[in-house]
Amino acid sequence: MSLPRLFRTALLLALLTACNSRQNDSATTDPTAPPATTRPAAAPADSPGAWYRQYRGLLPGAADSITLQLQAWPRFTNDSESAGVTGSYAGPDGQPFDLNGDYGIRHAPDSLVLIDYNPEHLAEGAQSGPVWRLHRQGRELTGTVNGQPVRLREARPLGSLQLISKFYADSVAAFPSRAGSPHAQLRLLALQPAGLATGLLRDNLLRHLRGDTLENQPAPALDELWQQRLAAYAKDYRLDAGERQQDMAGDSLPGYALRYDEQQLMHVYWNQAPLLSIGYFSYGYTGGAHGSYGTRVVSYDTRTGRPLPYEAIFRPEAKPQLVALLDRAARRQLRLAPNAPLEGPLFVPHLPATHNVYLTSGGAVFVYSPYEIASFAQGEIRLFLPFSELRPLLQPDLPVGTAADMAGPQ
Repeated sequence: MSLPRLFRTALLLALLTACNSRQNDSATTDPTAPPATTRPAAAPADSPGAWYRQYRGLLPGAADSITLQLQAWPRFTNDSESAGVTGSYAGPDGQPFDLNGDYGIRHAPDSLVLIDYNPEHLAEGAQSGPVWRLHRQGRELTGTVNGQPVRLREARPLGSLQLISKFYADSVAAFPSRAGSPHAQLRLLALQPAGLATGLLRDNLLRHLRGDTLENQPAPALDELWQQRLAAYAKDYRLDAGERQQDMAGDSLPGYALRYDEQQLMHVYWNQAPLLSIGYFSYGYTGGAHGSYGTRVVSYDTRTGRPLPYEAIFRPEAKPQLVALLDRAARRQLRLAPNAPLEGPLFVPHLPATHNVYLTSGGAVFVYSPYEIASFAQGEIRLFLPFSELRPLLQPDLPVGTAADMAGPQ
């Protein structure tokens, strides 16, 4: 939908509202008429083609069940910048593993292909790990993982939240009055908790989607947030397009140079009381060899609706010990000897204790963006530290990390 159409739709809705208002103002009240009944509010619903589900079952050759967080959303025609599906799964130890959609496959609504790129699951020299080929059949997922049959069943773990998926997408013309103008794409995938007891959590999710770091501003309405983001993006894109055209000194700017793309997608990494852990994924392409991306992660205490930032998780004196633990975890992931230097495979001699961290029932995951500690080709680097290693470093009032949560790998 183009911007002019958006504005026409908004104007039409405003006119209809005004007409209804005038009709209501001129209506007379019949004192003998029965009292009007209020129609119950419609139950929250996913946007068409967007959804989030949880599944449980056994992976081939495994003795313990896993919980899979699975999401899907629509893709544009000929879309090469969004896979339209993502997932994350974990076993009893609480260590999550991400699954990425295949950008080269346009999956049917009920057929999904995901690829495991986790270093722990890559064969020596391989670029990718096991492939998940799944088909939705009612409340079940059937298919294969690494060529072996698998069957997972939809389930909602005790204390997990129902999350509604809302998807927005639009395109913006660089030169609206010019035929054949190049366009930029903008899309937003948001998650909203259902239920009356999630007000503060819902507000904080919206604040963090907007980019707020504090709770002192009113939470935006999701539709308004999208309209604001679309208007700001259209303005910036057209300014940039105009400047780039001027820099060509009379030559025509090739259309592909302005095929920008921007995405903000909320991903679920953990959803079981007392935690909800969300990734705010951002991607932007403004020309060049590739786009830039990163994920800002936040955990929430579902009992209060409040976020759990680094300072709420770790004691102030924890940093030196965290660095040592992260160094050890990085060597394990990179399959290095215990005393091998990290600088070389990475950009840094020691892993910084990043504040970009989220929690599961079994530990903490530290997330590093591309170029932060390694090359772009290495992607986001995620390091899991189990509570069995972290317990002395945790804040005493943290809702997880007790002795019952310390069954992580040694």
